[in-house]
Parts: sequence; C-alpha cells; structure tokens
Amino acid sequence: MKPITPLALCASFLAMACTTGDDPQVGVMRGAQVFSENCAICHGSNARGASNLPTATGDAPDLTLLSQRNSGTFPEIETLATIYGPAYHQGRGTIMPEFGAGDLGPLVVVEVEEGIGTPIPADLLALSAYLRTLQR
Repeated sequence: MKPITPLALCASFLAMACTTGDDPQVGVMRGAQVFSENCAICHGSNARGASNLPTATGDAPDLTLLSQRNSGTFPEIETLATIYGPAYHQGRGTIMPEFGAGDLGPLVVVEVEEGIGTPIPADLLALSAYLRTLQR
C-alpha cells in the first residue's frame, strides 16, 4: 500500500468538503448564487435550458441532464472544463463565455487524480456542486 503524504491527505479532505458542500466557499449555496448571476440568463433559472440565446448547435443545453447524458454519472471534469474556458470550447460551435478569464474566487487544491493536488477556483467548484444537485 502506498503511504499517504500530508499533501494528499489535505487534498482528500478538501475534495470531500467540496463534494459535501460543507465549505461555504465551494458549497451548493454559493454555487446557486454563481449560477443565478452568470448562467441563468442562457440556461434558465431552473437550468433546463433557454431558447432566448441559442448556440450554433441549438438552444442553451439543459444542465439538469448532464448525468443522464453520461450514463448516470455526473461528469465533473468535463463540467469544470466547459465552464472554465476556451480550450474546451474550440471547435464545438458554442458561444459559451470563457469564465476562466474572470474572477472565479480563490484557488482551492483538490485531488482530481489520486495523489495529485490540483488548484481549482472556488466558484467553479461551487457551481459544479450546485449543478450536481440539479441532476434528474
């Protein structure tokens, strides 16, 4: 068995806090606020998509079906990448804004891969936590 380093242990605790929403900085309530301020204009206040600002491929997508479109598993990494920025958007025909260019709050280190701490903006984590709760 591989020994657990202090950094990996700390990142694991942070990742658990992020997924449970216990940390208000990255919790569901903060995510709902970020969604309301930045996403609802295109995706609707209920996140089920809106036709007022269509993309090149159709209406803004229904964000309550992310897990359903991913075999029942919430696509955390893809969701973070989509919200964050341009590398993901290139070639997809989307008008999704590049939120990574703005202020997404302080960086929080989470363990995305085993033993590897990755800094992710707090508001991005909060938004992902909120979207996870909306899945149907």
